[in-house]
Amino acid sequence: MIKIYTDGSCIGNPGNGGWGAIIIVDGKKNKIRGNKKNTTNNQMELLAPIKALKKIPKGSKVQIFTDSKYVKSGITEWIHNWKKNGWKTSNKQPVKNKELWTELDLLSNEFEIIWIWVKAHSSNELNNEVDLIAREAANS
Repeated sequence: MIKIYTDGSCIGNPGNGGWGAIIIVDGKKNKIRGNKKNTTNNQMELLAPIKALKKIPKGSKVQIFTDSKYVKSGITEWIHNWKKNGWKTSNKQPVKNKELWTELDLLSNEFEIIWIWVKAHSSNELNNEVDLIAREAANS
């Protein structure tokens, strides 16, 4: 089982953003990160699992840990109705970040994923580490 810890960060919202991921395969940690100007925190939270999934073999069994309820609820619950409703929210508004959601959805179908929400800034060491990676990326 591959474990992936993801996080996004933004200085200002919108502002300078960063994302980070820690990919753990057979006990070995691989850290990845990236940044973008004029973005939002939610976009960075979505980009982290997208970039991480692109680094692992298709068909893998994966646990993805995120402290973003937006990402976890979006990909495991909300997306089904969004697709049924032509990418509109329950308020009939266009879904924000549709391009990222569709990319994450397509990628997700290539893996066996268990999405796990973890509390931010608490006792989870790897979540705290990936938070730091994302913040450093946003600052660079």
